[in-house]
Amino acid sequence: MKIAVLMGGSSDEREVSLSSGVQVSHALREAGHDVVAIDTGHGVLTTAAERQLREGGVRLAPPRTEELADLDEGHTVTLVRDPKLGEVDVFFLALHGGTGEDGTIQALLDAAGVAYTGSDRLGCALAMDKEVTKRLLRDAGVRTPDWLIGPQTALEVESALGLPVIVKAAGGGSSLRLVLAHDRAELEGAIVESEGWGDLVLFERFHAGREFTVGVVGRDTYPVGEIIPEHEIFDYECKYQPGLAQEVFPADIPEQLSDRLRALALRVHQALRLRDFSRVDFIVDAQGDAWCLEANALPGMTANSLLPRAALAAGLSFPDLCDTIVRLASERGRAHSP
Repeated sequence: MKIAVLMGGSSDEREVSLSSGVQVSHALREAGHDVVAIDTGHGVLTTAAERQLREGGVRLAPPRTEELADLDEGHTVTLVRDPKLGEVDVFFLALHGGTGEDGTIQALLDAAGVAYTGSDRLGCALAMDKEVTKRLLRDAGVRTPDWLIGPQTALEVESALGLPVIVKAAGGGSSLRLVLAHDRAELEGAIVESEGWGDLVLFERFHAGREFTVGVVGRDTYPVGEIIPEHEIFDYECKYQPGLAQEVFPADIPEQLSDRLRALALRVHQALRLRDFSRVDFIVDAQGDAWCLEANALPGMTANSLLPRAALAAGLSFPDLCDTIVRLASERGRAHSP
């Protein structure tokens, strides 16, 4: 098949998306597909640019606001309609955050009538808004930590949720704009910091415990993975810098817990109207209670990301995983064609 891989975007997760995109492009070529790699902010990538991005990895810090300001995601519409891409069978979305993951680009692709991987605009929008996600999880009978939506005073947050407490952007990803406040002073500082995030702020009860992740592809769940960060929480640095987190696949846990987490992940995937693939994250506390933290409609897709690691534990190579996702989208496209 001819595949166009969309990556980059203009969110603060741009670095992660580019890393995912060039590795997906490489993997799909290994699987036998004809691939064109597209940065939605700049256009089609050359072979040399792809190679440079593959070798560079993810920088220690996310891109600065001024680096993102000049990016033109209008390229997405232009490129989808470009006659040179008229023979593309499937658009593979390796976008993270912002308009790439909140349903905006999915709506554009729906309007263009093209097949693309991942969830549609509704699923993406539901999963991207962490407060909406939590309401839907609660309605589906899935435990999720108690929360408040800002603006709130430090006293109000502490009274309702206790300390320590998580402060995060309701539309954030990659553990950006995420703070663990241990005491009143740190909480007050996090509230001041959050005023510059440009997003709805979510305060969430902190549950200490072991962190687990479950990948969902199609109607299947992959082996549970455990994340053991060097920092107190699995932050951006731990996620993308080598040696700052252990990621154990499959997790060393009883089969009963593994089965429970996989069943919960599938329930979350369905409750949020997700499709093709997702990754669902949990904390399991000392009492054995599992708390769903979030679902990722477009999880990281480098070869060392959590979903590919889970697929490998299930016996599926990275090229095979990418090929599976493409074929899910292609089959759906054929089913909906006149």
